[in-house]
Amino acid sequence: MPQPESARSTPQATQEQARVCEAAARAGGALLREWVGRFGVSTKGPRDLVTEADLASQREIRRITLEAFPDHGFLGEETLEDAPPAAEAGSPCWIVDPLDGTTNYVHGLPCYCVSVALAVDDEILVGAIYDPVSGECFTAKAGGGAWLDGRRIRVSDATEPIESLVAVSIPAQADAQSLAVADFLAILNGVHSIRRSGSSALNLAYLACGRIDAFWARRIAAWDIAAGLLLVREAGGVTAPLRRPGESPAEAGETIPLDSPAFIAAASPQLLAAIRDMLSPDPRTVPGPSGRKV
Repeated sequence: MPQPESARSTPQATQEQARVCEAAARAGGALLREWVGRFGVSTKGPRDLVTEADLASQREIRRITLEAFPDHGFLGEETLEDAPPAAEAGSPCWIVDPLDGTTNYVHGLPCYCVSVALAVDDEILVGAIYDPVSGECFTAKAGGGAWLDGRRIRVSDATEPIESLVAVSIPAQADAQSLAVADFLAILNGVHSIRRSGSSALNLAYLACGRIDAFWARRIAAWDIAAGLLLVREAGGVTAPLRRPGESPAEAGETIPLDSPAFIAAASPQLLAAIRDMLSPDPRTVPGPSGRKV
């Protein structure tokens, strides 16, 4: 039986978890560099690519994390034949995107990364995002701040949408009638500029260090954004779920469920509230691609 909120202890991140998280992200990125120019490509679905590099990166990240913490769960984007069982509720689980930005990677566009995080249910303990092209590694530990290669980072001081550079995640399958396109049009004239980079993890890393000011996604997976959400929070930014019809911002709350993480992230509460008001309420509860709670 689940414990009442008052009886639950808040999980604590450790230095060893943070060390292993960064090491795993860097190792996955090193493999991506090795595979450049010699990988095969297959499809998981319409416009959804996977390469041998994705699979090799995930296997290496899984080896590093589970050798260090064999009792932890593991949730990766790619389906491997020898995948371990899913983590039970309340147990630590590594959440991994071994190659965020696969389409960019396949086309030689240098905007992709590795994202590794450790969470207990919706509580993210540590996270690392490694860009193997630039060599930049963004890291965060709950309560320990956000860092870029050993340097403390902070979000920008943006509060006004019209002065802000924002990023958006639009699904590859979006059509002209989709809510994602309606969002884009609703925001377009209210902000300084919009970017769609093809890597949600890097969007959040760039938000954490002040390169962009806000980011939102209506349909996304936990492995794309778990590490990045922690980075933004530890860098002084704010995150919140999208509102559903009839909800006020207070009713929507601040907790982003990792099994259905439609969200907004911004440099300041004022900017988040302004962008949230521009977006339509989310009419659906869309389960994450994992199909289960992480």
